[in-house]
Amino acid sequence: MTVHEPSIGRYYEDFTIGDVYQHPMGRTIGESDNTWFTLLTMNTNQNHFNAHFAAKAPTGKIIVNSGLSVAIVLGLSVIDVSQTAIMNLGWDGIKLTHPVFVGDTLYAESKVTGKRESKSRPYAGIVTCYTRGLNQDGDEVMSWTRTVMVYKRDAPHDKGYFPQAKTGPL
Repeated sequence: MTVHEPSIGRYYEDFTIGDVYQHPMGRTIGESDNTWFTLLTMNTNQNHFNAHFAAKAPTGKIIVNSGLSVAIVLGLSVIDVSQTAIMNLGWDGIKLTHPVFVGDTLYAESKVTGKRESKSRPYAGIVTCYTRGLNQDGDEVMSWTRTVMVYKRDAPHDKGYFPQAKTGPL
């Protein structure tokens, strides 16, 4: 019998400069997603939650809170870029290039633009990716460059966390 420990994502050694990851999931944004996020973040701009008010704006309808749309695209990229991350090191050049509306489905893809071993943590490496978000029509809605510190494959930190059943193995 072989027990496969839980794992998902990529380690430092798996990244190659120039590789592109089309992240596997999309996420449709609902009205309640946008309203809750806007309220939770205390954003009082009525273009995010007042349809009557937003109808008079240039877009003519409620626009999704950009913090939410950025968070969703970031989240979509985690499975390929930062599932094994220790920490994010920074984002550069965040651009919001097309409005996002309630009912839009967001997708993300990332291109590896740099990698190097960590100078201070021998169990880690630093990976830089250019990520862009697309809507269901293929319009680019946002982009940025993100740098993350990820574990190397032999790092012990993300291993052995699954609990042993008190009743014994399966």
